[in-house]
Amino acid sequence: MDMSQIIGDSFEYAKKLFSDLGRLVILAVLNIVPIVNLIVVGYQTRVVKETPTSKEPPPLRDYGDLFVQGLKVAIATSLYMLVPIVLIVLGVFSVIRPMIGIRMPFPIAVGIGLLVLGVLLAFCIGIIAAMAIVHMVKNNSFGKAFAVSEILQIIGKIGWGKYIIWLIVTSVISLAVGALGSIPLIGWILSLMVSPVLGVFTMRSAALIYGEAVPTAAAPPAPPPAGVASAVKYCAGCGAKMSADAAFCPNCGRRQ
Repeated sequence: MDMSQIIGDSFEYAKKLFSDLGRLVILAVLNIVPIVNLIVVGYQTRVVKETPTSKEPPPLRDYGDLFVQGLKVAIATSLYMLVPIVLIVLGVFSVIRPMIGIRMPFPIAVGIGLLVLGVLLAFCIGIIAAMAIVHMVKNNSFGKAFAVSEILQIIGKIGWGKYIIWLIVTSVISLAVGALGSIPLIGWILSLMVSPVLGVFTMRSAALIYGEAVPTAAAPPAPPPAGVASAVKYCAGCGAKMSADAAFCPNCGRRQ
């Protein structure tokens, strides 16, 4: 898919949230409550999990599981950003220390350098972290969020140019949606309702671009009706066709 198709598909997908206003209102309310908003993050991971096979946003259910999945995303993101955050905090305190009376073990110039380094590091890490979360969700493995070599290979298969363009496009859209909050009187309501839609849009597009490098495996064909003999069978692992008496899959080598 080219970038316009990815963005167009994600827009049409996210727009379907408005077809069930009850679900959208619940997501919007949950999204403004600290800690509880991890349920909304978990809902977005379900979007990733079901992309591209599903064409409709998933139903809002199994809140406990959604919370756990959202917590995993929060922990993974925090671990990725731990060092940049420490650098930024040290830099900020070094700049404002004359106003708050905090003594720092290094001069202000060093603090400013730490602040700049922290921001740059956060930007670079964020490029990897965006795809790391998708990789974690798709593999249902927390450890896959930190399989950096795999993640870099995935981005390489997508194409760094295409990937960076996706990051820029989604960032611009996020900024545009964020600007809704500045509209007098109704801005906060619009921002409240659109925020979960934006999250679904972003995660849908992230999963689609991930699929450029890691295509979804096709489901194996349905078995023949009972009583009908078959000279072939299909691998339970990769779905490859093979002889009915084969002990190993000729494609992936899995024992049958």
